[in-house]
Amino acid sequence: MSVQASEKISFKGRIITYSGIENGYLTIKNGNIVDIGGLRPDNQVVDMDHAYILPGFIDLHIHGIHTSLVDNGAEALVDICRILPQYGVTGFLPTVSPLSKGEDSAFLSLLAKTKIEGAEILGFHLEGPFLKITGALNSEAIAHSDSNRVKSLIDAAKPYKAIFSISPDVEGIENLIPLMADNNTPVFMTHTAANVKEAQRAIALGARHATHFYDVFPCPPVTEPGVRPCGAVEAILADERVSVDFILDGVHVDPVAVKMALACKAQGPGKVCLITDANVGAGLEPGRFIFGNSGEIYFSSKGSPARSVENNTLAGSGLTMDQALKNAIKWLDINLVEASQLLSANPAKVLGIDDKKGKLAVGYDADFVVLDEKLEVLQTWINGKCFFEKK
Repeated sequence: MSVQASEKISFKGRIITYSGIENGYLTIKNGNIVDIGGLRPDNQVVDMDHAYILPGFIDLHIHGIHTSLVDNGAEALVDICRILPQYGVTGFLPTVSPLSKGEDSAFLSLLAKTKIEGAEILGFHLEGPFLKITGALNSEAIAHSDSNRVKSLIDAAKPYKAIFSISPDVEGIENLIPLMADNNTPVFMTHTAANVKEAQRAIALGARHATHFYDVFPCPPVTEPGVRPCGAVEAILADERVSVDFILDGVHVDPVAVKMALACKAQGPGKVCLITDANVGAGLEPGRFIFGNSGEIYFSSKGSPARSVENNTLAGSGLTMDQALKNAIKWLDINLVEASQLLSANPAKVLGIDDKKGKLAVGYDADFVVLDEKLEVLQTWINGKCFFEKK
């Protein structure tokens, strides 16, 4: 559907607002939402029948989709931005795997200069190099504390923000977190075996989000027989300042852990998010794909987790955000309005852009997805322009 930016157009449907479902009209103009109401406006109206109109999905952690991987460079990034709207994604953090010092900043600078259309880049997520445990990443994920390297990566990402994933138990990380958190930039925690004090120290310094929570967060060793030890997971759940995200595919985490986080963060609205951590091959039929320097991965079925061909360990997911929404409703005992917030409003809060994205409200960017009654994506609009329409 082609619409001029200056043209006022309204969509009639079941509108998912932050407080509930409104049967009415969502009106957009110049890339913004200008009205939500029950009275038919005088301008052009598109009747979406019984379809739902939701805030666009924001994926905080994704490596690739279909045959494209962020680590493969600018052309792959262009493809990813073009493909993601078919899954309801309007904004995302392209996740960059670690490279050697110098090579990483040069590659990030190349990505940051890439001209894209489609899903909006909301910053670059750097999963490394300041991690304690590699997980499915290569050995470059582990590096010594280096403030100059942090500054170089921050500069390379401009005009976007560089959003670092770090391990609280990396030696010297306390000197880096304040640099990373400057300019209200979120700092993610992951790939960590940190104890309570190490996690609390990182939180105090500005690391206020945990990504693919529960994955590569190993249980602390038992030091007192019969006493369950506490570590980073418990420190994160206990602190209302910290938000978390999960890969809700039924394998990476038991849904009961997500329910626990929702209960723990009940006094801090917007603290639980869903991500995909999707790898190259996500959204396609089963097959084998190359995950950059980390080697070959495979999917046993469409939407299943990615696994290493070498050792069968998890290596990202085959999840898409539209499926994550369905899984949340099915497994978390929440309704569509509540589930929508885990994919839109809450991620926007993590990124500090919740004054313009993540909700359907007057003055917000016209980023929205239209779903049918089976929650299949019909259309995706980004800044008032349609980037996907189901044929």
